[in-house]
Amino acid sequence: MRLSRLAAAALLLGTSALAMPALAQTSPAKPKYGSWGVDYATMDKSVKPGDDFFRFAEGSWLRDAPIAPDKSRAGYNYDLPDETEVEVRTLVEGAGAHPADPVMRQVSDFYAAWMDEAGIEARGTAPLKSHLGRITAVKDRKALNLLMAEPGYAAPIGIGISADEKNPTQYTVMAGQARLGLPTRDYYLLQGEKYDTIRKAYRAYVVKIQQLAGIADAEAKAHAILALETRLAQDQWTPEARRDPQKTYNPMTRAQLAKLAPEFDWDATLAHMGLAKMPTVVVRETTAVTAAGKRMADVPLATWKDWLAYRFVSDHAQYLPKAFDDARFDFYSRTLNDVKTQSPRWKRGVRLLDGSLGEAIGKIYAERHWTREAAAQANELVEDLRAAYADKINAAKWMDEPTRKEALAKLAAFDPRLGGPVKYIDYSSMPVSRTDPLANNLASERFDWNLQLSRLGKPVDRTLWDMTPQTVNAYYDPVLNQVTFPAAQLQPPFFDPAADPAVNYGETGATIGHEMGHGFDDEGRQYDASGRLRDWWTKESADRYTAHAQALVKQFDSYEPIPGVHIKGQLTLGENLGDLGGLEAAYAAYRRYVSRHGEPAVIDGYTGDQRFFLAYAQSWQGKAREGALRAQLLSNPHSPEEYRVNGIVRNMDEWYAAFGVKPGDKLYLPPEERVHVW
Repeated sequence: MRLSRLAAAALLLGTSALAMPALAQTSPAKPKYGSWGVDYATMDKSVKPGDDFFRFAEGSWLRDAPIAPDKSRAGYNYDLPDETEVEVRTLVEGAGAHPADPVMRQVSDFYAAWMDEAGIEARGTAPLKSHLGRITAVKDRKALNLLMAEPGYAAPIGIGISADEKNPTQYTVMAGQARLGLPTRDYYLLQGEKYDTIRKAYRAYVVKIQQLAGIADAEAKAHAILALETRLAQDQWTPEARRDPQKTYNPMTRAQLAKLAPEFDWDATLAHMGLAKMPTVVVRETTAVTAAGKRMADVPLATWKDWLAYRFVSDHAQYLPKAFDDARFDFYSRTLNDVKTQSPRWKRGVRLLDGSLGEAIGKIYAERHWTREAAAQANELVEDLRAAYADKINAAKWMDEPTRKEALAKLAAFDPRLGGPVKYIDYSSMPVSRTDPLANNLASERFDWNLQLSRLGKPVDRTLWDMTPQTVNAYYDPVLNQVTFPAAQLQPPFFDPAADPAVNYGETGATIGHEMGHGFDDEGRQYDASGRLRDWWTKESADRYTAHAQALVKQFDSYEPIPGVHIKGQLTLGENLGDLGGLEAAYAAYRRYVSRHGEPAVIDGYTGDQRFFLAYAQSWQGKAREGALRAQLLSNPHSPEEYRVNGIVRNMDEWYAAFGVKPGDKLYLPPEERVHVW
């Protein structure tokens, strides 16, 4: 029943510049790709840049590169983690050589339990019995509520702890709609043969999981479970609606909670979770919580217990014998995302460790892979971006002076964090079994919840990270006004100290600019310099901003990656604004760099500006299986890679100048139709 408030706008989807983790060896003298940082082999120079810039930069790769059978996608963002996982595997498999180190012993035991397939098979369903027995023992709805509130058990609403959006120096409790068995509400509600097929396969999966667990009457129970989830889905908020921070911030007293959804017995539930002293809870999707409460009352207790048992087994299937693990893979990966085969078990173990003991490994990873050269160049790049944003804010004609003053204050307060945390989580109180991976997962969930509880009543800890140093990703947190770039993200091709500066500004510069830009996108702009949810815009500036933002919505609404399935322009608006505004700022930052270091020479026929845009396009190298692409289009706020390139550069005047794009070229937009964030 726990709910985590995710930091807004992580990519795909560090420490501050003045506070960095221990630094490793020096960087290599030559770039990883080509002679200056871009891979010519992936290009298709037969494609005119103005017709399809994405294929000009990546056409050969798009044509020839396979998607690995254990993946739903291919490209730098999906393949670079392979290299990181090999490095982490070396750390993990070497942990056993340090039995006197309690942290290394935890890592070694966790991994050993996961890798002991023979032991998992021998124990069969025995690890499930006590947990399913607790569900069977539930006699009334109060007991059901309390069990749902415990780590490891599903619930129709989630409760978690995060920084208070209107008082970001303090923690608060938040509650809202929880995930269902299918990835998003659309899978339950959309009509058509494709979705009928998915729902039929999901029902078969629910049956199979119950049968494997020895649960009787699986067919009838699956029918009731799917009907229950469909009713819940009908009342859940859409992904677009959930992006509105004003509508999802609803602080309520205990009396108000009891009126909103009395069926959840808030006093008893919160006390059971260790939250008895919290006088208020911030409710996110209010009407969905009310509707879920009604389902708690009008759906038979037996059906809720069946749902809870199914979800427990399904949610933990990978820690059980192979038949459970295979069933979950067959539906969630093969059916939904078209993935052909499971990843090697060691890879999956490394990923599980990342979620359970991630900072224990991350500390060592950052010390070995975050170099002084990378830190120095990345900090220079960040400060160029900050200066470029200041220039753009000062020059923005649509922004009036009161709004401009607040925007500059927010920019000055940005906290960029690079590499790894200045302090790491202490996992010493988390028990780890060397034989039971299910027990380890549940212990990790309990540890995480207790860690959250321990922070209540204390000032918000701004040193905490939501990603480990070995994560290939980045994020912006609007409540803390922080941009965070793990060490694994700051490596080739995204960042290479030995590459041409145009490459680093076009790739990492655009990415850092993207994350900084989230502070001014349609959602992030509603938070002020301190991270407080507050309307600091004048109506005039806000209206002008909204007008050009809606023009970008219209552009992306027109794109149709799968026949009949368009990009949702409103859902992806924040990320599209981040891409466009980030690229605008990165280009300006690059020109600042050039002003200090001199105009760059032409290399292999490419000017510095051309290299900048080419590097940007190559940074979004990517392709996806249709199932994964469909899931992304339905619920993910990020546009597919092709449109993060073609849909963005066609709005930038500097790109037109760099490649001589003219009327008649397929990507050409008349100047009056181009959207400029700044």
